[in-house]
Amino acid sequence: MPNTFESESRKLLGRLRDTMASQAAGQERLDQITHLTADSMGTEVCSIYLFRDEETLELCATQGLNAESVHQTRMKLGEGLVGRVARTGKVINAADAPSAKGFRYMPETGEEIYSSFLGVPIQRLGEKLGVLVVQSKEAREFSADEVYALEVVAMVLAEMTELGAFVGEGAALRARHTQSVLIRGVTAQEGTAEGHIWLHEPRVVVTNLVGDDPEKESARLTDAVENLRVSVDQLLAGASGDTEQVQVLEAYRMFANSKGWLRRMEENIDRGLSAEAAVEKEQSDVRARMLQATDAYLRERLQDLDDLSNRLLRILTGQGHQTGAELPENPILVARNIGPGELLEYGRQLRGIILEEGSVGSHAAIVARALAIPLVINAKRIQNEALNGDHVMVDGDQGVVHLRPDDTVVSAFRDKMAMQAKAQERYASIRDKPAVTLCGKTIRLDMNAGLMADLPSLESSGAEGVGLFRTELQFLVRSQMPKRTELAALYARVLDAAQGKRVVFRTLDIGSDKVLPYMQAQDEPNPALGWRAIRVGLDKPGVMRMQLQALLRAANGRPLSIMFPFIAQYEEYTAARAEVDKAIAREKKLGHTLPEKLEIGAMLETPSLAFASNKFYEEVEFLSIGGNDLKQFFFAADRENERVRRRYDTLNVSFLTFLEGIVDRCATTNTRLSFCGEDAGRPVEALCLAAIGLQSLSMRPASVGPVKHLLRRCNLDDVRNIIQTARDAGEQSVRPAVMEYLRGLT
Repeated sequence: MPNTFESESRKLLGRLRDTMASQAAGQERLDQITHLTADSMGTEVCSIYLFRDEETLELCATQGLNAESVHQTRMKLGEGLVGRVARTGKVINAADAPSAKGFRYMPETGEEIYSSFLGVPIQRLGEKLGVLVVQSKEAREFSADEVYALEVVAMVLAEMTELGAFVGEGAALRARHTQSVLIRGVTAQEGTAEGHIWLHEPRVVVTNLVGDDPEKESARLTDAVENLRVSVDQLLAGASGDTEQVQVLEAYRMFANSKGWLRRMEENIDRGLSAEAAVEKEQSDVRARMLQATDAYLRERLQDLDDLSNRLLRILTGQGHQTGAELPENPILVARNIGPGELLEYGRQLRGIILEEGSVGSHAAIVARALAIPLVINAKRIQNEALNGDHVMVDGDQGVVHLRPDDTVVSAFRDKMAMQAKAQERYASIRDKPAVTLCGKTIRLDMNAGLMADLPSLESSGAEGVGLFRTELQFLVRSQMPKRTELAALYARVLDAAQGKRVVFRTLDIGSDKVLPYMQAQDEPNPALGWRAIRVGLDKPGVMRMQLQALLRAANGRPLSIMFPFIAQYEEYTAARAEVDKAIAREKKLGHTLPEKLEIGAMLETPSLAFASNKFYEEVEFLSIGGNDLKQFFFAADRENERVRRRYDTLNVSFLTFLEGIVDRCATTNTRLSFCGEDAGRPVEALCLAAIGLQSLSMRPASVGPVKHLLRRCNLDDVRNIIQTARDAGEQSVRPAVMEYLRGLT
């Protein structure tokens, strides 16, 4: 019996291949497929429903139902049995459809005379495209072989849809990858950009779905799997010491050596599929099963399976990575996710970055901010929707992507970019002027940096110095720990490039969302509150000592500023300061030149440090408020959680009052204080921070101009009175009142 079925399956696939190869129009091809499928499966009805938009299915072809209902019958996602198949991605096999849960009768189709119903999703690697249905008058449940046959037809339909085989009239038959698409994501780096799509890993398109010679296709699969296993073993051999990478590759090897995985793909070949089609069908089947799993570990392994299957498809099709290919003009990078090293290889030639995953604190976001490249993360479906070379506009300010935008969007977006360019011209005219307010207060504006590539912005932005140099990037982008001599040379080049302007080096800030690729990842329930930053440095002092020695040698007699991250207790500061003293004593003993002036500071990122003893405030030489972390701890709102991270306002009266308390303590002990973080670079927030007494702000280079421009137009006494009035009135935020004040400026 299986052999008979396999023979029938191959016959059907052969006839479908002829349909694929024909020059018929899209609608005609769909009609042919419904006729072929109904005939092959011995059913009176075969119907194809495709999405006309994200929530609506449209009947696009049928054999057996009323022809007048084609392109007229529509249903919402989840509505009726067809809508349920589309929503859940699961097969529905009902012997008595009218009595099945959720059945919806559509009188215009004439389907009331059909009892049995079999519906399978038309989807490609998780992307839902529609539903394929067969029905018959006989009340019966379809066999497993028949379900398989219909799934194969659905897969062929998905691939043909991908290849644009069904373009025609009606919304559901519009050409894929030609329509304008608006994708909402999350802002990870502000800015706007226009350019053309560059897929970091271009999708594999299977054009050869049918295999005429099962033995030949099976041999191709066997060779490809062996090639895959060898490549995974080689990767594994080169990943020694990298625990996280080893775990991923071990999962790869487990899949690659799975006899069940190979057997199921061989069975697909026996039923008429080509080797690559067999791989893709197995990938889709396993994907559907794993997405339904409640076990978090199994769901996480889905990414491993996708990566492995895609590797195998590239071997079979020869569609490899884009190594050596030429970037389009004004490239906008699109990827599921990307590591900092890979992103740095692209460098400043990128105009923008769009990621399907990622987080605001990810390595990629850190590098994008360092390179001042607009970045939108959590842009769902972007990899499925975009093709290489597609026109795209990235609005990093709003977290929005306009893919293949229409003329109206293009015009509005370019107007916005022109206004920003005009504003930049205004900022350039005050680049060399101080940030002096109308009331005569001077606010120091520094820039944040993390790469040598940032340093030219020190002059072009008008910043007075580097208020934060993130030293972890040099650790994150390497596959092994950097050497002391390498770090010393880098830090020396940073000081050289600063040309005497102050540079504050923050010691290694790792942990939480910044895990070194060559250090064992810690499985912590709440990494942001876990083993990170100074806690790692004090528990593993070898790395801290090496970095301190590199900084002292880089200074080579010049002034040096060092800042410790995430200090929560006075004792942590004294322990870290003791390590500096040890490093100085060692350098002195070795006869090395010491800095002419050394200042040691700390980042205030936890509310606890605001209430440290006076002894701490008297001893520390400077403090920098780390606004990003401090705000999330103050409000108990995880900045990585999109549901809550925007819920609280920096201009909340309680938060400003808390910050004002820190300003007062530092004034009493004569401790220099600055504010560092995203809020320092937002003009309205920067204005309010200056109004409560902060005289030094550190931000990304592109923000220096806008902040300086606003400060020079405002009277801080007026803004301070506005804040106090809002406080006395019991207002939650001062933002409305401050915005009203700004609207009144000439």
